[in-house]
Amino acid sequence: MGNALSSFSDPESPAASRAIKGRGALSNLQGRFEHQLREDFHDGWSDGWSDGWSDGRNGAENEASAPRTQITEEIAHSILTRNQSPDIPFNVSLNPYRGCEHGCVYCFARPTHSYLELSPGLDFETRLFAKINAAELLRRELASPSWRPEGIALGVNTDAYQPCERKLGITRQVLEVMQECGQPVGLITKSALIERDIDILAAMAKKRQVTVTITITSLDHALSRKLEPRAASPTRRIKTVARLAEAGIPVGVNVAPIIPFITDQDFEQVLYAAADAGATSAGYIVLRLPWEVNPLFQQWLHMHFPDRLERVMGRLRDMRGGKDYDASYGTRMRGEGVWAELIRQRYDVAMRRSGLASRRQDYAELDASGFTRPRYIPAAAAKTDGSPHQQDMF
Repeated sequence: MGNALSSFSDPESPAASRAIKGRGALSNLQGRFEHQLREDFHDGWSDGWSDGWSDGRNGAENEASAPRTQITEEIAHSILTRNQSPDIPFNVSLNPYRGCEHGCVYCFARPTHSYLELSPGLDFETRLFAKINAAELLRRELASPSWRPEGIALGVNTDAYQPCERKLGITRQVLEVMQECGQPVGLITKSALIERDIDILAAMAKKRQVTVTITITSLDHALSRKLEPRAASPTRRIKTVARLAEAGIPVGVNVAPIIPFITDQDFEQVLYAAADAGATSAGYIVLRLPWEVNPLFQQWLHMHFPDRLERVMGRLRDMRGGKDYDASYGTRMRGEGVWAELIRQRYDVAMRRSGLASRRQDYAELDASGFTRPRYIPAAAAKTDGSPHQQDMF
């Protein structure tokens, strides 16, 4: 995993000595591309540990001394990302934000903050970047003669409906462009805020131009508060499934991640509850621990489930060829071996009983035949003093 992570590989590190209310990560683990080395130390002035920051981001149990959320408004140069991964059901994605305040400790996207020379830990969920020109860039992309209409996945790397979207409205602006052009879109979220945009989504659904997936990790509220502290509660997400379905919007669920000895015991109940609420499709993903996610997750386990740490990691290694993580296409999402096969069989049985279909079918069913290329007129150049505009949000 590299030297940049070695000092944080110990789950008993002082950086992980306290849980922080409303945050998933327990430390600001150093990103693998950072040039400066940070080392945790106790300076004797407080009962927490300091990593050189004065905002208490490694030591407090209350909101008063917990790290605040900082939003940097970013003028992006491009907005669509293309992938050729054979185990992902879309080719193009759009992410209005970098970083995610939901704070899911298991998030596979955390390592992307390393490219910004920020920590995949608390920085990922507190130092966010909002692409305020996302809608304009999308219009430019769709207006290009080189664009061949196909489904765009919205909010895959980080949640397009995380809390700051309520104020900034970037995702809604993007959806308005898509509706105007008849551009098909698939959304995935853990947030009930998506209900705000039912007017747009319902209109697009009538033309088979949209599909929505709600991620539900567990129906256990106490566990959810620890795993994904600022996401909607499981009950609220089930209600969101129902409201989307009632509006005629195709909605599925993603049971992710399945964590051995933590969430795996009741994932069938998630499928049954979703089906009862009106979901039509479902999928699942076994926990992935790429790069810095591994030590961050082990810190979290040591804090919240110390008696299960070795069992969880041992079972994950059983499904990853003896390693903590294997990024091989085809197995990285589901794992391999006896235990991975057992999960697959349980999923197949629950799918038959619930009447749900595979989530991979959704993108194939989106209709791009109504796409109309928009007219693109570049907006006036933004006036700036050369520094990003930042604002603090709780």
